[in-house]
Parts: sequence; C-alpha cells; structure tokens
Amino acid sequence: MSTTGVFSFAPQSAIARKPLPQEFTSAKELFLHYLITEKRFAENTVAAYNADIHFFLNFLITKKKKLNQVNSKVVRSFLELCRSRNISNRSNARRISALRSFFHFLTAAHIIQDHPFSNITAPKSGTSLPKGLSVAQVNRLLQPPTIPTPLSQRNHAMLQLLYSTGLRVSELTSLPVTSCNLSSCFIRVLGKGEKERLIPFGTPAKDAIESYLDTARPMILKGRRSNTLFITNRGQGMTRLRFWQIIKEAARAAGIREQLSPHSLRHSFATHLLSHGADLRSVQLMLGHSDITTTQIYTQVDRDRLKSLHKKFHPRG
Repeated sequence: MSTTGVFSFAPQSAIARKPLPQEFTSAKELFLHYLITEKRFAENTVAAYNADIHFFLNFLITKKKKLNQVNSKVVRSFLELCRSRNISNRSNARRISALRSFFHFLTAAHIIQDHPFSNITAPKSGTSLPKGLSVAQVNRLLQPPTIPTPLSQRNHAMLQLLYSTGLRVSELTSLPVTSCNLSSCFIRVLGKGEKERLIPFGTPAKDAIESYLDTARPMILKGRRSNTLFITNRGQGMTRLRFWQIIKEAARAAGIREQLSPHSLRHSFATHLLSHGADLRSVQLMLGHSDITTTQIYTQVDRDRLKSLHKKFHPRG
C-alpha cells in the first residue's frame, strides 16, 4: 500500500525533493504504513518522519550506498553534513530519532541485518519552556466581540473552548458537533494515536458555544449540513493555518504584543491550572500527554514565574 495515497507529504528541503530508487521507496513506504496503521501516528508526525527519512535516503544516493551498506562511518558523515548546514541540535535530535526508528523497523522486518543508528547519541537540544499568557491577557483576549457577527461569534467560541480545555489546534478544528455535551459541559476528543479523552469546560465556554450554535452557525451554513462543530463560510472544517490567523488577529485587537499561536492558550491552560492547585496527573489527562514528564515542564514554568515575582517584589530579592 502506498502511503502517498493516504497523506500528501511535503518534504521540507531541496535534497528531499529528489526522486528515490525503488529499494528506498519501498522501504520508506513500508515504514510509513507501519506508523499509520500500527502506531496510529498523527498525519503531521508521519509527514515529519517522511521528510527526515527522505533527506537521509537522498544523502545515501550521493554516497552511492544501499540500505545494507549503512554503517557508523556513513552515519558520522551524514551528521557532519547536517552540522555543516548549521542545522540546530533540536532538528538533528529529531532526525536521529526518526532514523533510529526507521532502521529498527528495517532490522525487525529482516530487510537489513545491522542497525547503524543503535549506538548514535542524539545531540542535547535543551528544554525550551512553553510561553503562555497571564490571566489578565487571557481575559482581554476572551472579551466578547463588541459587534457580534456570525464569524466573530464562532471565533469567540473557539477561543473560549481552547482556553477552557487546552485542546491541540488540530483537535479543536476537527471537533464534530456530537463531541460537545453542553448539558454536562464535557467534550469527547480523539487525540494523538486515536486515544480518546473527556475534558470538562467552564460556563464561559458553554455560553459562547450555545450562542454560536443557536444563531451564528446556522447563518454560516446557509442551509448546508456539516458534522464539524466549527465551520467556515464554505460550510467546511477550518484549517489550522486559518485558526492561527484568527488568534493573531484576536491578540492584536486585545492589545497583546507577544507573538501568539494556538499553543499559547494550551500552555496558558496548563500553567494556570497548576498555579491554582491542580494536580499534575489531572492536567496530564486533560492535555492528552502519554508521558507525565511532558506535563512536568509546566511546573518549571510556574516555578520560574514565582522566582521572577519574588525577585521583583521582595525587598531583598
């Protein structure tokens, strides 16, 4: 089965756009098919694996090497190429992780015998702390539209729900109408790896969604039908890029100068919950993190905030 028929991949570099020989194409597509069907990885994750592996396979073409000829010397040469192109440690760490998984799959499938990346250590990329908003900034961002229109009501409902639940933007834009239970104030989300979770939301989000469903959504649909909760003028689901634009427009209108992304509200959701006493395990479940260490980064954000406040206001700070 060809994975290119499932997803439309977009390799990120010039080297990744070169065509591959059949041996490489077959091995790569078998692996990507495994990620889709067995690991149930999200589309964006599979696309990232595709780009990283494609980049490496084209490097092998320049070295006139086959898959079973990849050894530690070839790998070191590849890493040297990445360093010469000033590729960041974070990107190299991600690329090594993808290639380690790829070659582990090839050895398990008996396509090759040796795993050339098994002893390769990824460069330390450091921990970048997520950037969120203060409670005051969120309050400004979530002010109801002064002149309600169907689209402004939709945007307001999306922002309210995003902050109230900490959804990923892909989860928000793909929510079906049936996932939202307004009587119990819970949404049912199918997240990464098709893992399902229930997330509560508050009264402001409930009121905004009810208003949107009662008046704005029917006006946007104009008699058309859609199973998606938040729809565009075309009656279709919204792209992540479009919602990114919406949140930037809302930030400008609220006088927020920081560069915002949909993830900014997800970060704010987590840090505000923890700073008000929520336990880490509950936040992990709501965010849909498979590993609690991913959630623990938000405790560091809160500690940094407390240290900053202490230094600013303590007389001997």
